[in-house]
Parts: sequence; C-alpha cells; structure tokens
Amino acid sequence: MQMYCFLLLGGTECYLLAVMAYDRYNAICHPLLYGTDMDKRTCIQLVAISWIGGAINSLTHTILTFRLPFCRDNRINHFFCDIPPVMQLACTSTTKNQIVLFVACGCVIVSSFILTIISYTHIITTVLKIKSTSGRKKAFSTCTSHLIVVTLFYGSATFMYFRPKSSYSMNQDRVVSALYAFVAPLLNPFIYSLRNGDVKAAVRKIVCLVILQRY
Repeated sequence: MQMYCFLLLGGTECYLLAVMAYDRYNAICHPLLYGTDMDKRTCIQLVAISWIGGAINSLTHTILTFRLPFCRDNRINHFFCDIPPVMQLACTSTTKNQIVLFVACGCVIVSSFILTIISYTHIITTVLKIKSTSGRKKAFSTCTSHLIVVTLFYGSATFMYFRPKSSYSMNQDRVVSALYAFVAPLLNPFIYSLRNGDVKAAVRKIVCLVILQRY
C-alpha cells in the first residue's frame, strides 16, 4: 500500500508538472485565448488524465514487484517501500522488472519532461520577442517557481529509476530520494507562494511577532 501510494503521487506529479508547463505556455503564448483554452472543463480533464496515468503506472509496478519471491531479510535499507530497495531483497532475477521499470519510467518521466521542454521552448521563443526588458522579466518570473520544482523533481527521479540494478547504492539513494520525497514537497509551498505579496507580508508579520515574543 505504501509503495502504491508513493508511486501514484509521484507519477501523478510528473503529469501535473507537464500540465502546469502547458498552462504557462497558454498564458504567455496565447494570453487572449487563455480563458478559452484553459477553461474549467479542460483543467478537470487534464487533472483526471494525470491521476489515471499515475494510478495505472503505480498499479503496474506494485503488482510486478510483489510477485517476486522474497527469501532474504525483510528489512528494507531505505526510508520507505520503494522499488529499487525492495528488488534488492528478491531471491531471483529481477531483469524483467528492471526492463518494465525503465520502460514505464520512460513513458511517465520522459514523456512528461518532453512536453515540459516543448512548452518552455515556445515560451522562451515568445518571451524573447517581447521588446521591453520589464515585459520579458515579468513573463519569465511567472515560470521561475515551476522551473525550480521541475529541476528538483525530474533530476532526482531520473537518477533513482534510470539506472541498472548493479549501480544501486542505498546510502546514495537515500540522499537522492530524500530530495523528491521530503525536501521538494517541503519547499513547494515556499517556492510557489513567496512571490505573492500577501504571503510575503504575512511571513514578515509572523517573524516580527516571534522576535517580539522572544525579546
């Protein structure tokens, strides 16, 4: 259950990051048509497709992983029940699982990453055509938060799942997995919201109150 939920949320986030890039593309490249292209119905459909895709990917990996025979120590050398550390406990060849893992991750991570790159290629091309420096800066600032999250998530996820089993190092993997499992979600609220003036004012107010209470 833990593996299924983790992979479900991870796969869905991949698709949602691509959807967010597509949203930025429409907002910057087609601002006059944004309300039509990204109406409520379209947004609901894109989110539903993301969750369905994440669920199918998660179910596939979970079933294949736990069909393996386990005859060794049942203690996982990891923070949580992830695919690579569980496969290391199997007492049979995991070649088929590794192939499925590589192909499925290619379908999820690579496809969503390519969609993100295509969206940002159009975005950068459009922004560079803007003559005013302030206009270009404003357009790029709307994408900064998303780009930071994309870099953290795709970088760590690619390192974790696009390697042969022989190159797995649990000590190294624990550090990398912490980036996309704990650090990135923890930073998301700050990355996405600190550009908002009201949020900045609220944070300053809280900091001032804490300082006053201490002194």
